Amino acid sequence: MPNIGLGSLLLIVFVALLIFGPRKLPELGKAAGNTLREFKNATKGLADDEDDEKKKDANK
Repeated sequence: MPNIGLGSLLLIVFVALLIFGPRKLPELGKAAGNTLREFKNATKGLADDEDDEKKKDANK
């Protein structure tokens, strides 16, 4: 995956400001952060469940 350069990042931020406006961007950032946090917790829970099943199978 190619790295995003500074110019590309500035262009993305500028377009986002044009589309959503400066008042809406913090809300969108907060919502994206919450979504990522929930996804991370859900995947961690799945991995923990899988580890528990492996431990149960090993103890049989």
